[in-house]
Amino acid sequence: MVILNDSNFEQEVIKSELPVLVDFYADWCGPCKMIEPAIEELSSEYEGRVKVCRLNVDDAGQTAAKYRVSSIPFIGFFKSGDLADQIIGAVPKGTLKAKMDSLL
Repeated sequence: MVILNDSNFEQEVIKSELPVLVDFYADWCGPCKMIEPAIEELSSEYEGRVKVCRLNVDDAGQTAAKYRVSSIPFIGFFKSGDLADQIIGAVPKGTLKAKMDSLL
């Protein structure tokens, strides 16, 4: 799993040849902690097909603001450099998996 910040977001997400799931989270966010294990599992399951990244909104406020992240967890699904889809809130692993499959 790639850890993102304001300085590496463009290189890791926008310029990625693979579809990218970005978990916008904060350390103090309970629902973010709830879905973290599912995101880690998906990172392994989709290795080589989808890049899975995490971005702490407290540490990367510029990027969070650019994508209008006002509620977390905010899961952004990027394809060809564009935000193709998003999920806000803690959701089951199957919901995340379905969104990832739609990117492929």
